[in-house]
Amino acid sequence: MTKITFLGAGSTVFARNVLGDCMCTDALRDSEIALYDIDQNRLSDSKIILDAINRNVNNGRAHITTYLGIENRKDALRNANFVVNAIQVGGYDPCTITDFEIPKKYGLRQTIADSLGIGGIMRALRTIPVMAGFAKDMEEVCPDTLFMNYTNPMAMLSGYMQRYTKIRTVGLCHSVQTCSETLLKGVGMEDKLEGRTELIAGINHMAWLLKIHDKDGKNLYPQIKERAAKKNAEEKHSDMVRYEYIKTLGYYCTESSEHNAEYNPFFIKSRYPELISDYNIPLDEYPRRCINQIEGWNKEKADILEDGKITHERSLEYASYIMEAVLTNKPYTIGGNVLNTGLIDNLPSDACVEVPCLVDGKGVTPCHIGKLPVQLAAMNMSNINPQLLTIEAAVTKDRQYIYQAAMMDPHTGAELSIGDIKKMCDELIAAHGDYMADFQK
Repeated sequence: MTKITFLGAGSTVFARNVLGDCMCTDALRDSEIALYDIDQNRLSDSKIILDAINRNVNNGRAHITTYLGIENRKDALRNANFVVNAIQVGGYDPCTITDFEIPKKYGLRQTIADSLGIGGIMRALRTIPVMAGFAKDMEEVCPDTLFMNYTNPMAMLSGYMQRYTKIRTVGLCHSVQTCSETLLKGVGMEDKLEGRTELIAGINHMAWLLKIHDKDGKNLYPQIKERAAKKNAEEKHSDMVRYEYIKTLGYYCTESSEHNAEYNPFFIKSRYPELISDYNIPLDEYPRRCINQIEGWNKEKADILEDGKITHERSLEYASYIMEAVLTNKPYTIGGNVLNTGLIDNLPSDACVEVPCLVDGKGVTPCHIGKLPVQLAAMNMSNINPQLLTIEAAVTKDRQYIYQAAMMDPHTGAELSIGDIKKMCDELIAAHGDYMADFQK
């Protein structure tokens, strides 16, 4: 029997999507599913949901068990064929709130703060020690497992696992699957969706749509560029930052405009506050999103408890397709986050990059891309630098690397002085307390 362990199963909506997908997949319907979390209430919520899906779409064929707390983690992992990671260390309250509110005191404003910027740096530093514990346990009880990381900051966490542990790791994000579809629909070219071909490569949340052709092989970028420029000039919409990328850099990228607004020094600038309105940038978006998700989940949970009715259709999330391809040796292509082992020539070898990968019975095999256009590699490097410095901080436990990571972060470095960056980092480290025990004075 195939065993799937889900770490951070209290991420109920995400666990429902990934594991619901598994229960809709013939090769995975009879799996043993181990749900692990450190929060009893959230773990119980997920069990309720997944039991209902198992009954309603899978005839109860999956065997679902729960494991609570660090003392039971090895049992959850033991003999797992696949491990899915979706933890959030510190949660919305207190850690996410802290990552937004303290930087605001220094004039540093953020939108999502989970993948880069000072928020992403802090999230990585409190998450990597937990991931190190996962790796130690996996090396003991399921050393041949395939670890699929969905937790942000993707490049930092996946890069740490790939460089400093023995566990086979691929980082997964749903922004690759939806990239070109979102773009074509946004510029009114829905008729080009069917049969299109594309090439996407770069780093997580900033992988570039390098090529896009219609079913007849025609390059769609000239028409896309014309329509994107016109739309940005004539109306406010939710994807203005990425359309500016198309105009200025020549290419579209994978993750949303609210994310990419804070991955560079160009859009959120205290000296030019009008840019927030001009590019329709939703400051403090992630805290609002968290509140709405919590409220929505509470209502959904109440409805399920009332009548037990829930169904599921297989989503575009990669995890179930990867497991299916490995078990059946039926090839499947993904956009995966992997170590840059000569895959993108003009990015460093210790970077975690996002490239097309073939998945089959041998596992995940990434594809060689070659050189990115120089301006795209430069944008990626501006993000890779703080990513690598954050990993260095986590490994060495040296606070100086935290300062340097924040200094090299393009948004933080453009807004704050070195002195304020250090003060802000010190205040954040102190506020996070035991979540960053390695850096407490």
